[in-house]
Amino acid sequence: MIHTRELLDSVTSQSVLGGEVLARAVDALAACETAVIACATGMLAEKDADEPRASVDQDLDCADVTAATRRILTRHSGHDPALLTAQVEACLIACRRSHELCSRHAEHHEHCRICAEATEQASDACRDVLDAVRA
Repeated sequence: MIHTRELLDSVTSQSVLGGEVLARAVDALAACETAVIACATGMLAEKDADEPRASVDQDLDCADVTAATRRILTRHSGHDPALLTAQVEACLIACRRSHELCSRHAEHHEHCRICAEATEQASDACRDVLDAVRA
């Protein structure tokens, strides 16, 4: 298993975000990406896969946005705070929308409950990154 904080601290171009905020965000986004993909797969396996189509689409969009954001954060050097802010804001929107949809099904589907938790944690991490960038 990768120790994200240790790995990021070993990189010579340190982020202006601070190691703890950055490592927490990278880990939360990786967990979110995994959860939303698994949740979308779980919804597609349901008897009536047409019913949760919006949730599947939102989860897959969220997976793509979180993956891109995680990669940008992992290599972030602070050279373009405007780009970072825009990307993290987009990620926050994607995570919140997936969270809203999956929360509705969390009582009936374990994968939706796990997805709702992961998207909430990723949203919190995105807010922490935005606070650090704006500080």
